[in-house]
Amino acid sequence: MAKLEVKKLKPGMVVEKAIVTKRGQTIAKVGTELDSKLIARLSFYKIEEVVVEDGFNDEPAKPLELEDVLPPKKEEPKEEPKQEPKKEPSKIRESMSYTSRLQSNQEFQDFQLSYSENMAALEETFDTIIFGDGNISEETLIKNAESLFASKTSIQMFDLLHCMKSIDDSVYAHSINVALISRAIGKWLKLSREQLNELTIAGLLHDIGKAEIPSEILNKTGKLTDEEFELIKSHALKGSKLLKKAGFNSDIQFAALQHHERSDGSGYPRGLEADEISDFASIIAIADVYDAMTSARSYRTPKCAFQVIAAFEEDGLKKYNTKYILTFLERIANAYQNSMVMLSDGRSGKIVYINKSRLSRPIVQVDDNEMVDLSRETDISITSIM
Repeated sequence: MAKLEVKKLKPGMVVEKAIVTKRGQTIAKVGTELDSKLIARLSFYKIEEVVVEDGFNDEPAKPLELEDVLPPKKEEPKEEPKQEPKKEPSKIRESMSYTSRLQSNQEFQDFQLSYSENMAALEETFDTIIFGDGNISEETLIKNAESLFASKTSIQMFDLLHCMKSIDDSVYAHSINVALISRAIGKWLKLSREQLNELTIAGLLHDIGKAEIPSEILNKTGKLTDEEFELIKSHALKGSKLLKKAGFNSDIQFAALQHHERSDGSGYPRGLEADEISDFASIIAIADVYDAMTSARSYRTPKCAFQVIAAFEEDGLKKYNTKYILTFLERIANAYQNSMVMLSDGRSGKIVYINKSRLSRPIVQVDDNEMVDLSRETDISITSIM
C-alpha cells in the first residue's frame, strides 16, 4: 500500500482505498485501475492524495495530453470488402461521426477544460454559501461561467453540452447545464445583459439545497419512499434559505424556491400557479426538465431533443409559462432543421420541414427519398439525432 500525491499517480496504478470527495461522492472504487482521464478528474475534484496498491512498475509516464481527459472517440465504421454495396449512404456515415469530430476540435477541448474548472469552482461556491465562511461575488461567478457561453451561439452551446453528457452527472454539472440553457432561453426572450447575468447565477445556484440532502438518497436508483421524496422536495426551501442568508437578491432566491412549481398548480413546495411563479423560476423550470431528460440515468438512456419536445407537448404545455415554453421548443426544433435523425422503425433521414403545430413530429426525407410526415405517421417517431 502506498499513499501518493495526485501529481505522482500514473496510469495502471490500482486504487486500494476508495477515492471519495469531501461531499461523499465516490470517484473511484477499490480495485479501480487508474487511467489518464481519471487522474485528471481527481485534480478537478481537489483530491490531494490517493492510496494505491504496491508493486506498480515505475516506468516513465507519458505526459498528460488533452485527449486523455476527453471521452474516448468513437471509431469510424470500417469499410467492408466490396461485395454487394450496402444501402448506407455516405451522409449517414458522416453524421454518425459528428460527435467525434466535435469532440476532437479545439473549441470543444477548451470548453471541456473550462467546464471542469467551473464544476470545481461551483463546488467551492456551494461550500462557502453553506458554511458561511466567505463572501460570494456575483461578478466572479459570471466571469468564471463566461468562458462557457462567450462568443458562442445558443445552438453551438447546446451541441457542446450534448457532447459533455457522458462526462459527469453531478449536481454541479447539472447546475452548470441549467445555467447555460436558461441563459439561452433568456437571449431568445431578449432579456437585457444584466438580466441574463442574474438568470445565469440563478441557474448555477438553483439546486444548492441538494447539498444538504444525504447523497445516498439523492443517488438512490430504486423507488423512493414517501419520506425520502419529501426530503428531496425540501431542497427548494433549503436552497432559498441559504441564498437569502448569503445575501442574494429575491429573484435568485425565488428561482431556488420555485423552480419545481408548475403553472397548473401541480408543483411544489407551495402549489403556486401561473403568475404567482417568478419569471426566473419559470425559465429555470424548463431548463431543469430539459437537462434532466437529455441526461442518462441508471434506469433509462438519455432522450433526444425531439423526444423531450414530445414530452412537453404531451403535458399540453399547461405546466409551463406559455410564452417561455413555446419560444424554447420552437427554437430547439428549428435548430435541428436539416439534421440527420434515426426513426423508431429503423430508418434514417434528414429533417426537411418543422411542423409548427407539432414541433416534435417534422417531415423527414428518408434514405430512398420518401417523405415521411411524422404528424400523420403517428406510430413512427424520432429516437435520436445523429
